[in-house]
Amino acid sequence: MIRLKNVSKKYDELEILKDFNISIEENKITCLFGCSGVGKTTIANIIAGLIPIDKGEITGTEHAVFSYVFQEPRLLEWYNVYDNIDFVLKDIYDNDKRKKIVSSYIEMVELTDYKLFMPRALSGGMAQRVSLARAFAYPSNILIMDEPFKGLDVKLKKDMIALFLMLWNVSKRTVLFITHDVDEAVTLSNTIHIIKNKHAILAQTIDVDNTDNKDSIKTILLS
Repeated sequence: MIRLKNVSKKYDELEILKDFNISIEENKITCLFGCSGVGKTTIANIIAGLIPIDKGEITGTEHAVFSYVFQEPRLLEWYNVYDNIDFVLKDIYDNDKRKKIVSSYIEMVELTDYKLFMPRALSGGMAQRVSLARAFAYPSNILIMDEPFKGLDVKLKKDMIALFLMLWNVSKRTVLFITHDVDEAVTLSNTIHIIKNKHAILAQTIDVDNTDNKDSIKTILLS
């Protein structure tokens, strides 16, 4: 369990978090839901240790290894599909094991026929599939996803969500999922933390797994 206890964070005079508390359950998908500018990405970056806090306490990340999926695929343009995944594993596995892992994940995201393609030759959806494969191939125990399906059309988003859930069920890990999309939050999450206001107030926590009526969750998120 990851916990932020009474965490505060300022950028110059702008107070982003004040005595903020939140829990992220292990090997579950936890969503930070809220509109832009309420501090969702700041919370994720604090958990990942990318930015320091001014005061408070963070527990549960002592042995954390992180991987990421962002809005943009962030592929290395000078590497092909295979090498974009292989690159992040070079210091971890020997050649034979890397080959098996990379090939396995490329197959899972249905890009075997495109493994030698450069990023510029891929569609946006294909590039994001490479990003998902890379994040899951890396031996992390915490995956941070910062609005990874933003900007995708309805069908492609549905396909990418299904792909993500397939990968997560194969290799479960703790996921922190950031979105302001109601359908994404309800479809993907085990728990939803609703973040509101300029100073990142945790307005409500919804246990999706134990809520039978998903429409009621949507109503809450839209309110």
